[in-house]
Amino acid sequence: MKKYKLTKSEEKFAKLIWENEPIGSGDLVKLCEKEMNWGKSTTYTVLKKLCEKGIFKNENTIVSSIIKKNKYYSQQSIKFVEDTFGGSLPKFLTAFISGKKLSKQQAEELKKLIDEYKEVE
Repeated sequence: MKKYKLTKSEEKFAKLIWENEPIGSGDLVKLCEKEMNWGKSTTYTVLKKLCEKGIFKNENTIVSSIIKKNKYYSQQSIKFVEDTFGGSLPKFLTAFISGKKLSKQQAEELKKLIDEYKEVE
């Protein structure tokens, strides 16, 4: 899977698209002017860059995502676990829940997830 890393401003821009897609490029310019204080040229420059990265597309002046928000954040989470915990999910979970108690419901949800994604021998 291709790796995507957005800057803070690109991520804010991406969130605007994800929350409003499909969106006309003219409406996106207005939204970026209001929310990010960007001019038309900045909006189109960043949009072009993210389209070239394969995250969004602008077809017939309609902007929509190629990479959905959940997929992007899932990839970022995997990269974080890889970089910080050597890819070890148990080490990540230990660090995440250390000093906290899981509710019965949370523990059951985790057990269910583990059972769903467990490799079958």
